Amino acid sequence: MIVTTTESVPGRRVVKVLGVVRGNTVRAKWFGKDILASIRNVIGGELKEYSEMLTEAREQALRRMIEEAEALGADAVVNVRFATSQVVQGAAEILAYGTAVKLE
Repeated sequence: MIVTTTESVPGRRVVKVLGVVRGNTVRAKWFGKDILASIRNVIGGELKEYSEMLTEAREQALRRMIEEAEALGADAVVNVRFATSQVVQGAAEILAYGTAVKLE
């Protein structure tokens, strides 16, 4: 599966647009990691616990989007974007979305 943030795949022609595909996940802070992050927030530095959590969430959202595209028979997903939003205090949704297409 080709996944790209561009509108097309270089050297390939889009022959059919299958529609918008998406994958998402909602992640909440874990108490133990929250304590460590709070300490780093006070003394400064990267909040590695949150960086790791968001990296894992993006990967899961991307995998789910690709699974949806594969179910449609897509060869690629173009114009891929990520969005995040707070669902409730302490929990965020990560959304990956793009356009599933068939290539020549």
